[in-house]
Amino acid sequence: MADSLSLDGLIETTSHPQEQPQQNGTTTSPTLASPLPPTTKPTQLPDGEWTPETVLSTLPERPVTDSSSPVPFFHALTLLKTTPREGWRRFGIHAGESIADHMYRMSIITLLCPPSLAATLDIPRCTRMALVHDMAEALVGDITPIDGVSKPEKSRREGETMDYLCEGLLGRVGGGVAGEAVRSVWQEYEDGVTRESVFVHDVDKVELLLQMVEYEKAKGGELDLGEFAWVAKRIVMPEVKEWAEEILAERKKFWEGKDQVPGGIKSVNGEAELSEERKAQQDEYYGEDKVVNGGVAVDDTN
Repeated sequence: MADSLSLDGLIETTSHPQEQPQQNGTTTSPTLASPLPPTTKPTQLPDGEWTPETVLSTLPERPVTDSSSPVPFFHALTLLKTTPREGWRRFGIHAGESIADHMYRMSIITLLCPPSLAATLDIPRCTRMALVHDMAEALVGDITPIDGVSKPEKSRREGETMDYLCEGLLGRVGGGVAGEAVRSVWQEYEDGVTRESVFVHDVDKVELLLQMVEYEKAKGGELDLGEFAWVAKRIVMPEVKEWAEEILAERKKFWEGKDQVPGGIKSVNGEAELSEERKAQQDEYYGEDKVVNGGVAVDDTN
């Protein structure tokens, strides 16, 4: 393999795999191919035009629908393993974490919920929520704030994808009970009203901060990902804020060792560091800051 298996190797800019010659002179395509043609990016489509079929029509072999077996659904999940998280790619990290990588670490983090907080939560439900919260990205992809896709359009695409996964692929599996359960816990995360969903949203941000620091360290201080540090100020639950503060203190110590002041410090402290355009994109994507009433997020912008 051309790329190192270290994190530093993953950060290097890589091109798409090329066909490899064999001894008999023929060529073979890479084993793992992108689920989309290189000239097609779903986020480029106008609002209302994207459907799950946009992606399904490009797959070499699409999952069988209306099956009583969950195996077609199992195959569909491979797209979560092979689809990268897009936010890092703008910084030259082209072979970094996948959507599945992100959800897996989140699920483990929920199991380490501080006892004082765990006593008030349904932790098994939180873990299930972490495991499925980005499941729609198997077809939708990881849409980021700068992609120009409105929040309502993003929600529409993800909702239609979850209908396809939970009804089209799981609707006849065990009477559809499992599919309904997956759809329910996904929707709970999207609504962001219950304490469990607020906790998992916070964990989502902590996982982002962890990955940010890990990529910066892997690059030896040559890569400043401070643009992502602002998510720390949107964490709601005090126990999770403590984790974020520890991660950011670790980051500060790392950069001090490099005699540098990284980006993101002002944004975490509530000062304006992002451009007005970028801040507007972030607010559109994540919603305005919310206040907490009894540990449950309440939209205070109306």
